[in-house]
Amino acid sequence: MQHKSKMAGADGDDSLYPIAVLIDELRNEDVQLRLNSIKKLSTIALALGVERTRTELLPFLTDTIYDEDEVLLALAEQLGNFTMLVGGPEYVHCLLPPLESLATVEETVVRDKAVESLRKISQEHSPVDLEVHFEPLVKRLASGDWFTSRTSACGLFSVCYPRVSSTVKAEIRQHFRTLCSDDTPMVRRAAASKLGEFAKVLELDYVKSDIISLFTALASDEQDSVRLLAVEACVSIATLLPQEDLETLVMPTLRQAAEDKSWRVRYMVADKFSELQKAVGPEITKNDLVPAFQNLLKDCEAEVRAAAANKVKEFCENLPEDSRETIIMTHILPCVKELVSDTNQHVKSALASVIMGLSTILGKDNTVEHLLPLFLAQLKDECPEVRLNIISNLDCVNEVIGIRQLSQSLLPAIVELAEDAKWRVRLAIIEYMPLLAGQLGVEFFDEKLNTLCMAWLIDHVYAIREAATCNLMKLVEKFGAEWAQNTIVPKVLGMANDPNYLHRMTTLFCINALSEVCGQDITTKQMLPVVLKMSNDQVANVRFNVAKSLQKIGPVLDSNALQTEVKPVLEKLDTDTDMDVKYFAQEAISGKYTTLSIFFLYEVASLGPLHLVILIHFSP
Repeated sequence: MQHKSKMAGADGDDSLYPIAVLIDELRNEDVQLRLNSIKKLSTIALALGVERTRTELLPFLTDTIYDEDEVLLALAEQLGNFTMLVGGPEYVHCLLPPLESLATVEETVVRDKAVESLRKISQEHSPVDLEVHFEPLVKRLASGDWFTSRTSACGLFSVCYPRVSSTVKAEIRQHFRTLCSDDTPMVRRAAASKLGEFAKVLELDYVKSDIISLFTALASDEQDSVRLLAVEACVSIATLLPQEDLETLVMPTLRQAAEDKSWRVRYMVADKFSELQKAVGPEITKNDLVPAFQNLLKDCEAEVRAAAANKVKEFCENLPEDSRETIIMTHILPCVKELVSDTNQHVKSALASVIMGLSTILGKDNTVEHLLPLFLAQLKDECPEVRLNIISNLDCVNEVIGIRQLSQSLLPAIVELAEDAKWRVRLAIIEYMPLLAGQLGVEFFDEKLNTLCMAWLIDHVYAIREAATCNLMKLVEKFGAEWAQNTIVPKVLGMANDPNYLHRMTTLFCINALSEVCGQDITTKQMLPVVLKMSNDQVANVRFNVAKSLQKIGPVLDSNALQTEVKPVLEKLDTDTDMDVKYFAQEAISGKYTTLSIFFLYEVASLGPLHLVILIHFSP
């Protein structure tokens, strides 16, 4: 309570009493109360005013930074938005003490958030304040006894370097060099992760003299977790250097990383390969990166092969045009052919997700001769994900050679996926069906795939039935209402007599989805009679879904059908013995802009225009 009196002031200012209560909450044993109080910090600061926030609230927060991690995380985030609450950029340095303390705590997420807030408010410091207040903070963190403060310092060098004097810049570079060779792997890891970012704000001469030596040292670190982060920095460094310097300054280290003894480092090279390729340019790509990429595609570790396989299309696209086809056919395609029959399903799946894209790069003749056999082999692969990835990218092949050449192998693959034991696989193939239908054409679809689409409507998993309903709507949008009337609608309406009530409900869901795309005539003449008949169903769930369906299709129907057919059925359902049926019938009758609204207006139309306008104007 002692702190409460301090915050309220000796003059007994009762208006600040709620603030004092909130301050007391920060000392409460209940973590949730403390967390709520931290989240209200901006309210407290507004009520206190800028001066008292600076002189009372911030010192209090700085003194009490020993709390649960979630409270400290919220505090670190709040302080990043506090500039105007302490009096604007002129006083923003007042926020540094609590954030400095937060940047040294043990929990990583809290430190990261404190660094994020420090980076944010560094932009609001004037160049003078940056040197007087912010840069000394960075030095203190960089030379702290605990590794936690030194890791936090790594994220702050790049934000203050461009705006300080040359003397201070030299000190900052020295501190960064020291951290890159720190005894603690966590600090070297933090330095390596920020190496590329720091290089971007340095003058080119210092990139060559300082950054390259640090990059080489970190890329040869005894810890693979440090070496792999150096690979990430390589992309940024390579984009900064002139082409003539890349071969001598960057490539020896990159070659070494591509053959590193740790698979994690090689994985990082594979994962960043397209970015590295763009950064080093076409000549180095031809001479160095093509052999390196071949080795990654043949790597002994499946994770590395999968990462490299994922980049095949992108790598091939970015090859120099004059030699692209030759390089692909001579160096890349033989490796791709081996990966098609790889022992690891993740490798095959990664390749299947991109291999179709090669057809647009290599053209029709090469696709037919070299790629088509690979596509056909993948369509017969034992792994569902491989077959699915090929099917999901068929549009690439369709553009080049048309889909007919694949259709005979495509059909068994689609059927197998459609009947796969895993419902998520079945769901995925349903989502690609409209795309396939458009590419295969209506005749092929009716002959081979229509039965499959109807079978999904009675799947035992609700998500499949729901997706199948949506699929029908998309197919009607593609093939037209006449096709739906002859092919789909009769089969859907036939399910209304199914002994399984779930299948009868699926009929209603299909009608809801199809009514709008099929139009008024088909909905009124073919679908509505079935919905009305189902209002007598023995299962209450079906009956209340009839009410919902009538509400849904109401706007599609003409006023005569609403008045003479729909209204009596809804009124009958409104007297149903089941409470849910009554509820949804009343919803349909009284819902805004729904079924009854329409026939209500129909009935009162005889009152004349003036009354009608008044009724519409005052209706809720």
